[in-house]
Amino acid sequence: MNISSIQGVSLFDNLLTEDSKKLTGANTQTFEALLNSAMGLIQETEQATNEAEQAELEYMLGLNDSVTDLLVAQQKANISLQYTVAIKNAVTQAYQEIMAIQF
Repeated sequence: MNISSIQGVSLFDNLLTEDSKKLTGANTQTFEALLNSAMGLIQETEQATNEAEQAELEYMLGLNDSVTDLLVAQQKANISLQYTVAIKNAVTQAYQEIMAIQF
């Protein structure tokens, strides 16, 4: 089984730290990059979930007898989903704070 890191996590963190330092007129590009990063994270989460489901099926059918591979795939999918939900919650909270600002 191929165990690879969750790429979207580091890319998203780097994007946030770099873009928070430069608040210029390029806010449209920043939002676009942030949105693309979030979409990539969602796709990566979906891929990890699909890989976990595939590992479960292979284990149930007896094609793979390694419990370790199954548990690694499940944990990777779980952590990826938790991170995606945490990002969604942070974005939702930021949106609600912006909407609460009265002009």
